[in-house]
Amino acid sequence: MEYSAMLQEYAPAMDEAQVAAEVERLRSAAHRNENKEVYKLCYSTIDLTSLNSTDSESRIRTFTEKAVTFPTHFPDIPNVASICVYPSFVETVGLALGNSDLAITSVAGGFPSSQTFIEVKMLEVAMAAENGADEIDVVISIGEMLTGEYDRMASTLAVIRGELDEEVVLKVIIESGALKTPELIRKASLLAMFAGADFVKTSTGKIDVHATPEAAVVMCTAIRDYYQKTGRKVGFKAAGGVRSAEEAALYYTIVEEILGPEWLTPKLFRIGASSLANHLISAIEGKEITYF
Repeated sequence: MEYSAMLQEYAPAMDEAQVAAEVERLRSAAHRNENKEVYKLCYSTIDLTSLNSTDSESRIRTFTEKAVTFPTHFPDIPNVASICVYPSFVETVGLALGNSDLAITSVAGGFPSSQTFIEVKMLEVAMAAENGADEIDVVISIGEMLTGEYDRMASTLAVIRGELDEEVVLKVIIESGALKTPELIRKASLLAMFAGADFVKTSTGKIDVHATPEAAVVMCTAIRDYYQKTGRKVGFKAAGGVRSAEEAALYYTIVEEILGPEWLTPKLFRIGASSLANHLISAIEGKEITYF
Protein backbone atom coordinates (compact mmCIF):
# COMPACT_ATOMS: atom_id res chain seq x y z
CA MET A 1 0.00 0.00 0.00
CA GLU A 2 1.18 3.53 -0.74
CA TYR A 3 0.88 4.96 2.74
CA SER A 4 2.88 8.05 1.83
CA ALA A 5 0.17 9.08 -0.65
CA MET A 6 -2.36 9.11 2.18
CA LEU A 7 -0.33 11.82 3.93
CA GLN A 8 -1.34 14.24 1.16
CA GLU A 9 -4.89 14.21 2.50
CA TYR A 10 -3.71 15.90 5.69
CA ALA A 11 -2.52 19.43 6.33
CA PRO A 12 1.14 20.00 7.23
CA ALA A 13 2.21 20.15 10.86
CA MET A 14 2.30 23.33 12.87
CA ASP A 15 5.69 25.00 12.80
CA GLU A 16 7.90 25.06 15.90
CA ALA A 17 6.78 28.56 16.91
CA GLN A 18 3.12 27.56 16.73
CA VAL A 19 3.80 24.41 18.75
CA ALA A 20 5.69 26.40 21.37
CA ALA A 21 2.84 28.89 21.68
CA GLU A 22 0.31 26.07 22.08
CA VAL A 23 2.43 24.41 24.76
CA GLU A 24 2.68 27.69 26.65
CA ARG A 25 -1.11 28.06 26.54
CA LEU A 26 -1.59 24.51 27.75
CA ARG A 27 0.93 24.90 30.59
CA SER A 28 -1.20 27.75 31.92
CA ALA A 29 -4.38 25.75 31.50
CA ALA A 30 -2.86 22.73 33.26
CA HIS A 31 -2.80 24.47 36.63
CA ARG A 32 -6.54 23.90 36.97
CA ASN A 33 -5.90 20.17 36.71
CA GLU A 34 -3.29 19.95 39.45
CA ASN A 35 -5.68 18.33 41.90
CA LYS A 36 -6.32 14.95 43.49
CA GLU A 37 -9.12 13.86 41.17
CA VAL A 38 -6.99 14.42 38.07
CA TYR A 39 -4.04 12.69 39.73
CA LYS A 40 -6.25 9.67 40.43
CA LEU A 41 -7.32 9.52 36.79
CA CYS A 42 -3.70 9.83 35.70
CA TYR A 43 -2.73 7.01 38.03
CA SER A 44 -5.38 4.79 36.42
CA THR A 45 -3.81 5.39 32.99
CA ILE A 46 -0.32 4.21 33.96
CA ASP A 47 1.37 1.33 32.20
CA LEU A 48 3.51 0.42 35.21
CA THR A 49 6.82 -0.33 33.57
CA SER A 50 9.91 -2.38 34.31
CA LEU A 51 12.27 -2.57 31.32
CA ASN A 52 15.63 -3.02 32.98
CA SER A 53 18.63 -5.20 32.22
CA THR A 54 18.45 -6.28 35.87
CA ASP A 55 14.90 -7.67 35.57
CA SER A 56 14.43 -11.30 36.54
CA GLU A 57 11.46 -13.57 37.14
CA SER A 58 11.57 -13.00 40.87
CA ARG A 59 11.85 -9.20 40.52
CA ILE A 60 8.99 -9.04 38.03
CA ARG A 61 6.85 -11.35 40.19
CA THR A 62 7.35 -9.08 43.23
CA PHE A 63 6.73 -5.98 41.09
CA THR A 64 3.47 -7.41 39.78
CA GLU A 65 2.29 -8.60 43.18
CA LYS A 66 2.70 -5.08 44.57
CA ALA A 67 0.48 -3.76 41.78
CA VAL A 68 -2.12 -6.48 42.41
CA THR A 69 -2.32 -5.71 46.13
CA PHE A 70 -2.30 -1.93 45.65
CA PRO A 71 -6.11 -1.55 46.12
CA THR A 72 -5.93 -3.11 49.58
CA HIS A 73 -3.53 -0.35 50.68
CA PHE A 74 -5.13 2.54 48.75
CA PRO A 75 -8.80 1.67 48.16
CA ASP A 76 -9.70 5.21 47.07
CA ILE A 77 -7.21 5.26 44.17
CA PRO A 78 -8.07 3.33 40.98
CA ASN A 79 -5.34 0.89 40.06
CA VAL A 80 -2.92 1.24 37.14
CA ALA A 81 -4.01 0.15 33.67
CA SER A 82 -1.33 -2.46 32.98
CA ILE A 83 2.04 -3.97 33.81
CA CYS A 84 4.60 -3.40 31.03
CA VAL A 85 7.56 -5.80 30.68
CA TYR A 86 9.85 -7.47 28.17
CA PRO A 87 8.34 -10.41 26.24
CA SER A 88 10.18 -13.06 28.25
CA PHE A 89 8.34 -11.94 31.42
CA VAL A 90 4.80 -11.88 30.05
CA GLU A 91 4.02 -15.33 31.41
CA THR A 92 5.56 -14.42 34.78
CA VAL A 93 3.26 -11.40 35.03
CA GLY A 94 0.25 -13.46 34.00
CA LEU A 95 0.85 -16.01 36.74
CA ALA A 96 1.40 -13.31 39.36
CA LEU A 97 -1.76 -11.42 38.35
CA GLY A 98 -4.04 -14.29 39.29
CA ASN A 99 -7.63 -13.04 39.05
CA SER A 100 -6.62 -9.40 38.74
CA ASP A 101 -8.08 -7.49 35.80
CA LEU A 102 -4.85 -5.59 35.14
CA ALA A 103 -3.73 -5.83 31.52
CA ILE A 104 -0.35 -7.16 30.45
CA THR A 105 1.68 -4.95 28.12
CA SER A 106 4.78 -6.24 26.38
CA VAL A 107 7.32 -4.32 24.35
CA ALA A 108 8.29 -6.35 21.30
CA GLY A 109 9.41 -6.16 17.68
CA GLY A 110 13.06 -5.52 18.40
CA PHE A 111 12.46 -2.96 21.15
CA PRO A 112 13.96 -0.42 21.67
CA SER A 113 15.81 0.08 18.36
CA SER A 114 13.60 -1.93 15.98
CA GLN A 115 16.81 -2.92 14.22
CA THR A 116 16.18 -6.56 13.45
CA PHE A 117 14.66 -8.78 10.78
CA ILE A 118 10.97 -8.38 10.08
CA GLU A 119 10.58 -12.13 10.66
CA VAL A 120 12.00 -11.68 14.16
CA LYS A 121 9.60 -8.81 14.82
CA MET A 122 6.65 -10.90 13.64
CA LEU A 123 7.65 -13.88 15.77
CA GLU A 124 8.34 -11.82 18.89
CA VAL A 125 5.01 -9.99 18.84
CA ALA A 126 3.15 -13.22 18.11
CA MET A 127 4.89 -15.07 20.95
CA ALA A 128 4.28 -12.23 23.41
CA ALA A 129 0.58 -12.28 22.57
CA GLU A 130 0.43 -16.06 22.70
CA ASN A 131 2.00 -15.98 26.17
CA GLY A 132 -0.73 -13.66 27.40
CA ALA A 133 0.08 -10.07 26.44
CA ASP A 134 -3.07 -8.00 26.01
CA GLU A 135 -1.16 -5.05 24.57
CA ILE A 136 1.97 -4.83 22.44
CA ASP A 137 4.26 -1.78 22.20
CA VAL A 138 6.53 -1.65 19.14
CA VAL A 139 8.92 0.95 17.75
CA ILE A 140 8.85 2.25 14.20
CA SER A 141 11.96 1.97 12.05
CA ILE A 142 13.32 5.40 12.90
CA GLY A 143 16.02 5.19 10.24
CA GLU A 144 13.41 4.58 7.52
CA MET A 145 11.39 7.51 8.79
CA LEU A 146 14.40 9.81 8.73
CA THR A 147 15.33 8.80 5.18
CA GLY A 148 11.80 9.16 3.84
CA GLU A 149 11.07 5.46 3.37
CA TYR A 150 7.56 5.99 4.67
CA ASP A 151 5.86 3.14 2.80
CA ARG A 152 8.42 0.61 3.97
CA MET A 153 8.16 1.75 7.58
CA ALA A 154 4.35 1.68 7.61
CA SER A 155 4.19 -1.64 5.75
CA THR A 156 6.24 -3.28 8.49
CA LEU A 157 3.78 -1.97 11.09
CA ALA A 158 0.88 -3.34 9.06
CA VAL A 159 2.55 -6.77 8.95
CA ILE A 160 3.01 -6.67 12.72
CA ARG A 161 -0.64 -5.66 13.18
CA GLY A 162 -1.57 -8.67 11.07
CA GLU A 163 0.22 -11.00 13.50
CA LEU A 164 -2.12 -9.97 16.32
CA ASP A 165 -5.76 -10.74 17.01
CA GLU A 166 -8.10 -7.77 16.79
CA GLU A 167 -8.55 -7.57 20.56
CA VAL A 168 -4.80 -7.16 21.16
CA VAL A 169 -3.99 -3.45 21.49
CA LEU A 170 -1.08 -2.25 19.35
CA LYS A 171 0.79 0.80 20.59
CA VAL A 172 3.31 2.24 18.15
CA ILE A 173 6.27 4.19 19.51
CA ILE A 174 7.43 6.90 17.12
CA GLU A 175 10.47 7.93 19.22
CA SER A 176 9.65 11.61 18.86
CA GLY A 177 12.95 12.69 20.37
CA ALA A 178 14.82 11.16 17.42
CA LEU A 179 12.45 12.58 14.80
CA LYS A 180 12.71 16.06 16.36
CA THR A 181 10.66 18.17 13.91
CA PRO A 182 6.90 18.68 14.14
CA GLU A 183 6.54 17.59 10.52
CA LEU A 184 8.27 14.22 11.00
CA ILE A 185 6.47 13.61 14.30
CA ARG A 186 3.13 14.31 12.63
CA LYS A 187 3.91 12.11 9.62
CA ALA A 188 5.08 9.22 11.79
CA SER A 189 1.93 9.44 13.91
CA LEU A 190 -0.33 9.43 10.87
CA LEU A 191 1.56 6.60 9.18
CA ALA A 192 1.28 4.50 12.34
CA MET A 193 -2.46 5.09 12.41
CA PHE A 194 -2.79 4.26 8.69
CA ALA A 195 -1.03 0.96 9.44
CA GLY A 196 -3.45 0.01 12.21
CA ALA A 197 -2.03 1.43 15.45
CA ASP A 198 -4.51 1.58 18.34
CA PHE A 199 -2.25 4.05 20.18
CA VAL A 200 0.64 6.27 19.19
CA LYS A 201 3.29 6.59 21.85
CA THR A 202 6.00 9.21 22.27
CA SER A 203 9.11 7.37 23.33
CA THR A 204 10.95 4.25 24.40
CA GLY A 205 12.60 6.00 27.32
CA LYS A 206 15.89 4.60 26.05
CA ILE A 207 17.32 7.68 24.29
CA ASP A 208 18.28 11.09 25.67
CA VAL A 209 15.08 12.90 24.67
CA HIS A 210 11.97 11.36 26.16
CA ALA A 211 8.35 12.53 26.09
CA THR A 212 7.90 16.28 25.62
CA PRO A 213 4.78 18.44 25.69
CA GLU A 214 5.73 19.70 22.23
CA ALA A 215 5.66 16.19 20.75
CA ALA A 216 2.41 15.45 22.60
CA VAL A 217 0.72 18.50 21.05
CA VAL A 218 1.77 17.45 17.54
CA MET A 219 0.75 13.82 18.09
CA CYS A 220 -2.62 14.63 19.64
CA THR A 221 -3.37 17.04 16.80
CA ALA A 222 -2.60 14.24 14.33
CA ILE A 223 -4.90 11.87 16.26
CA ARG A 224 -7.67 14.50 16.19
CA ASP A 225 -7.29 15.08 12.45
CA TYR A 226 -7.24 11.34 11.75
CA TYR A 227 -10.38 10.85 13.82
CA GLN A 228 -12.16 13.66 11.99
CA LYS A 229 -11.41 11.98 8.65
CA THR A 230 -11.97 8.34 9.58
CA GLY A 231 -14.16 8.22 12.69
CA ARG A 232 -11.65 5.85 14.33
CA LYS A 233 -10.42 6.82 17.79
CA VAL A 234 -6.71 6.22 18.38
CA GLY A 235 -5.18 6.58 21.83
CA PHE A 236 -2.20 8.64 22.97
CA LYS A 237 0.56 7.42 25.28
CA ALA A 238 3.22 9.63 26.85
CA ALA A 239 6.24 7.62 27.97
CA GLY A 240 9.77 8.30 29.12
CA GLY A 241 10.68 10.93 31.68
CA VAL A 242 7.16 11.64 32.99
CA ARG A 243 7.90 11.73 36.70
CA SER A 244 5.99 14.42 38.59
CA ALA A 245 2.28 14.78 39.29
CA GLU A 246 2.38 18.20 37.64
CA GLU A 247 3.84 16.72 34.45
CA ALA A 248 1.09 14.10 34.40
CA ALA A 249 -1.50 16.88 34.77
CA LEU A 250 0.06 18.69 31.82
CA TYR A 251 -0.29 15.65 29.54
CA TYR A 252 -3.83 15.18 30.85
CA THR A 253 -4.55 18.78 29.86
CA ILE A 254 -3.05 18.36 26.39
CA VAL A 255 -5.33 15.39 25.76
CA GLU A 256 -8.33 17.16 27.29
CA GLU A 257 -7.89 20.34 25.25
CA ILE A 258 -6.95 18.83 21.87
CA LEU A 259 -8.85 15.55 21.84
CA GLY A 260 -11.60 16.20 24.34
CA PRO A 261 -12.80 14.70 27.64
CA GLU A 262 -13.88 11.46 25.93
CA TRP A 263 -10.19 10.61 25.49
CA LEU A 264 -9.56 10.86 29.23
CA THR A 265 -9.93 7.15 29.91
CA PRO A 266 -7.37 4.33 30.07
CA LYS A 267 -8.83 3.04 26.80
CA LEU A 268 -7.48 6.10 24.98
CA PHE A 269 -4.90 7.74 27.25
CA ARG A 270 -1.88 6.12 28.85
CA ILE A 271 1.28 7.18 30.62
CA GLY A 272 4.23 4.81 30.59
CA ALA A 273 5.98 5.22 33.91
CA SER A 274 7.72 3.77 36.92
CA SER A 275 8.69 6.57 39.34
CA LEU A 276 5.57 8.58 38.46
CA ALA A 277 3.41 6.07 40.34
CA ASN A 278 4.97 6.93 43.71
CA HIS A 279 4.82 10.67 42.99
CA LEU A 280 1.13 10.52 42.12
CA ILE A 281 0.33 8.45 45.20
CA SER A 282 2.22 10.99 47.31
CA ALA A 283 0.38 13.93 45.72
CA ILE A 284 -2.99 12.25 46.29
CA GLU A 285 -2.24 11.26 49.89
CA GLY A 286 -0.54 14.54 50.78
CA LYS A 287 2.63 12.94 52.09
CA GLU A 288 5.68 11.22 50.63
CA ILE A 289 4.98 7.58 49.89
CA THR A 290 7.25 5.03 48.28
CA TYR A 291 5.10 2.05 47.43
CA PHE A 292 6.88 0.74 44.36
